Amino acid sequence: MISGCAKTLMAGIAGLVLCLGHNVAQAADVIKIKIAYGNNIGEPNDKAVREWGRLMKERSKGQVEFQYFPSSQLGSQKDVTEQLTIGSNVITISDGGFLMDYVPEFGITFLPYIFDTKEELFKLADSDLFKEMSKKLETKGLYIVHSKWIYGVRNMLATKAATKPEDLKGLKIRVPNIRLSNEMMNAMGATATPMPLAEAYPALMQGVINGAENPIPVLYGGKMFEGAKFLLMTRHQLNMSSWIAGTDFIKKLPPEIVQMLKETGEEAGKFLDKENEIADRDAVKKMEAAGVKVVEVDRAAFKTAMKDFPNRFSKEFPPEVMNRLYTIIGHK
Repeated sequence: MISGCAKTLMAGIAGLVLCLGHNVAQAADVIKIKIAYGNNIGEPNDKAVREWGRLMKERSKGQVEFQYFPSSQLGSQKDVTEQLTIGSNVITISDGGFLMDYVPEFGITFLPYIFDTKEELFKLADSDLFKEMSKKLETKGLYIVHSKWIYGVRNMLATKAATKPEDLKGLKIRVPNIRLSNEMMNAMGATATPMPLAEAYPALMQGVINGAENPIPVLYGGKMFEGAKFLLMTRHQLNMSSWIAGTDFIKKLPPEIVQMLKETGEEAGKFLDKENEIADRDAVKKMEAAGVKVVEVDRAAFKTAMKDFPNRFSKEFPPEVMNRLYTIIGHK
């Protein structure tokens, strides 16, 4: 016969087990999303990603939790994108130069010397043209979560000063392994040398390359200034990023969570704008203190040299696409 005390004890244990079981179920309901990107910890993009995660956790009341993988920890951009197409719970950073391998028209967002302000890029992101491109991308298994992130203004660190395109002759400059970036750098006067960002620093220190291009905080974060002492303010690309996920993964998420990802992502993009401004100034000061000379280039000369650059991609960006682009951003 069970005593009253024993009954009380067993009831207490049962209640504890029930409580623990409930908590485990709640924990299992948390949606964990891996966020993959190439930037180092502390760079503006890394800070903005973590702000995105904070906003998402707050807005979803803890239902969504980001797991961060900076410095290409999950592999190259190509490798991660392949993970997306098989339904992995990953969101990664991308841009038009890379996405044009899947939908050629996406390359227009990455064209050099086309966009003068971020507002022009945002007009494109809000346009029917961009929506059409995004729908095509979904048929390839990739989904645009949001796009209004300005990764930064891309400039160049080099081992010698250059103010016009012809001054870049003979310089091997690291670029992403993207056709558009390769042809862009060659058209600008240098010799494009594609490689992963993580390999650029040792290549520069060993003399394999003579410089690299990227937003200033990225060049600083990668310590490129230790091997290249001239910061060339080419401002060749205003780089808008798109965060992408696998279409299959997005379909598994509740619609309200997908909407939250879009809204909080755009909010974090505004946070990124402020971080970029601060980081640009700070990185320039620190590089100057380390012996780097800031060189203001003849941007008009570069822009003239690159005027016909889109014609190299007439198959990817036919005249009707370019005309729509110019109409959207108010050029020509």
